Amino acid sequence: MFGKAGLGGLMQQAQKMQENMKKAQAQLAQTEVSAEAGNGLVKVVMTCNHVVKSIDISPDLIAEAAEDKEMLEDLVLAAVNAAGEKAEQTTSQTMGAFTKGLPAGMGDFFK
Repeated sequence: MFGKAGLGGLMQQAQKMQENMKKAQAQLAQTEVSAEAGNGLVKVVMTCNHVVKSIDISPDLIAEAAEDKEMLEDLVLAAVNAAGEKAEQTTSQTMGAFTKGLPAGMGDFFK
């Protein structure tokens, strides 16, 4: 099916693709996304490997939270989840470029 040069070339391409994917994954680990909830009352910054870097809660919300702790918890949760979704979208877009055009299931070979 493949000649020596063809199979060797294919393996070289696969190794190069795998190296590029590792570089992209390392870059994604440093890439930050942000999200907010409650019209900006709660802001979250997270890396694309889901490490929360910061949570900022408006002083106005903290004053209200003394009376409604559940609302504060819900807003923090919503902002964290929104940041997680952005991280997933960014990761999918970046990593999807590597498997574009490969037959179904072949992309798993390079993980």
